[in-house]
Amino acid sequence: MTTNRVRAEIDGDFVVFLIGARFDLRHPIRTFRDLGGRRGMTYMLDHLVAHPEKGLLGYTMGYPVIVQYWRSFAHLEAFARDREDPHLEVWRNFVARRGTTGIWHETYLVPAGQYEAVYANMPEFGLGRAGRTVPLERASRARDRVATGAS
Repeated sequence: MTTNRVRAEIDGDFVVFLIGARFDLRHPIRTFRDLGGRRGMTYMLDHLVAHPEKGLLGYTMGYPVIVQYWRSFAHLEAFARDREDPHLEVWRNFVARRGTTGIWHETYLVPAGQYEAVYANMPEFGLGRAGRTVPLERASRARDRVATGAS
């Protein structure tokens, strides 16, 4: 854990993908099955970590949102559509079930340098874990960091 302030840095453009679910608490087993069961999100993320060429840079598992960082939208889309990857079958089964479990996602394409991620007294986290952390200049301002991509 660092006791100083650092910022996250990543080379080039990247994608932030947020995904979550609305659970049907009256039917937890059905919800578990709706979301892929043992081949659900944890399985998919383990698969992606084992295959870095698929483009997942890192993720933060949370509730109710999982934050994922991807090298490009093309990588994310390829994973979603590839019959050999674990997502497509789970998605098709989810759509076919028409249950009460809800899912959502949001995708953000982030141009190089057009972001800010600052951490103080934190272990590597979020974008800082997906990319790298660098020291943050004491006098720097958020407006300047986002505008120039500099520390």
